[in-house]
Amino acid sequence: MQIVQAFPVSSVLVLGATGKTGARVAQGLRAHGVTVREGSRNANPAFDWADPTTWPAALAGMDGVYITYQPDLAAPGAETAIHAFVVAAKAAGVRHLVLLSGRGEPAAQRCEAIVQNSGLAWTLLRASWFNQNFSEGHLLEPVLAGVIALPGGNVAEPFVDAGDLADAAIAAFTDARHIGQLYEMTGPRALTFAEVAEILSDALSRDIHYQPMAADAYVEMLSDYVPREFAAFLGGLFAEVLDGRNVHVTDGVQRALGRAPRDFADYVREVVQTGVWDGAEVNH
Repeated sequence: MQIVQAFPVSSVLVLGATGKTGARVAQGLRAHGVTVREGSRNANPAFDWADPTTWPAALAGMDGVYITYQPDLAAPGAETAIHAFVVAAKAAGVRHLVLLSGRGEPAAQRCEAIVQNSGLAWTLLRASWFNQNFSEGHLLEPVLAGVIALPGGNVAEPFVDAGDLADAAIAAFTDARHIGQLYEMTGPRALTFAEVAEILSDALSRDIHYQPMAADAYVEMLSDYVPREFAAFLGGLFAEVLDGRNVHVTDGVQRALGRAPRDFADYVREVVQTGVWDGAEVNH
């Protein structure tokens, strides 16, 4: 399949532009002189994955798109949405797609294939769990409460930093050498959640405890806070990706950026300085 000419890229639609990676990608692209359009429901023009009628206006005039799909590429309907979005992007004249994907998720890999077979230039960033889940995501409140409860057993995860992912996405849009590359992105070492809790405890000088849970018990707990169908999806996803398949460390960051990935302990030391973990115990 012939790939359209992708460079130079002067404008990029960043989906999830207020998220952990999207905000960093938008900031970095602007620093490189790239025009950024933020893709979110609150942007103008608005972008909503659930409303395809919003897509053409958001895509109009864009050379590239940084694609993050909510809630996850493994979610029901994701493949259909990604396929339709790629068709819309191609119709709008987009030339380069950078997709944020997830390790160990067969459904996510099927979405990757859609992008790879689009006829557009592409770069794939297949990521492990983010460091920032503990400070900007769903694990912030558990850290504040002192108990991280997950169906992760004693399985290790090579957490990757959102900054490294963002830097790779920025490089993909600004350096043609990254076209057609799949980078499997991890941190420099795999840590169990118990080891993560120990690192956090030492840095915060208070006890952070990891509580392993059975998947069904985790779903029951989540169902108190989110719709049960979504809780069941998350429970199944976590059980799948935390079954040991993703323990190995990869060289994706080194290949994409020519440097070592950021270590979890370095991330923790920096976040401690921000005070985000200084709050009182959270009551759900």
